[in-house]
Amino acid sequence: MSAVWIAVIATSGGCYLLKLAGLTVPQRVLANPRVRRFAELVPVALLAALSAVQTVTAGQSLVLVPARLAGMAAAIVALLLRAPFLVVIVVAAGVAAAAHAAGLR
Repeated sequence: MSAVWIAVIATSGGCYLLKLAGLTVPQRVLANPRVRRFAELVPVALLAALSAVQTVTAGQSLVLVPARLAGMAAAIVALLLRAPFLVVIVVAAGVAAAAHAAGLR
């Protein structure tokens, strides 16, 4: 079995255990305002980090692709305008595709 599959299986198991741990946390712990705030902000931070990494990297190297940057900028503007999440995704994808089609590669 290759190292990649071992990593995939280990990560899947870890995700399952983390989800299971979240389901077994006592209600009194979840009632704590700091825990609630942490649980609200962590997914947002992880999604932002993933988006940033996917925008400016290709493999192991830093790559600044103008079409990707334009899509990210459009997503930021849509978020600042308080657009729904699905609209943000569609706007970002549309702007990135249009920029790519216009020759910004």
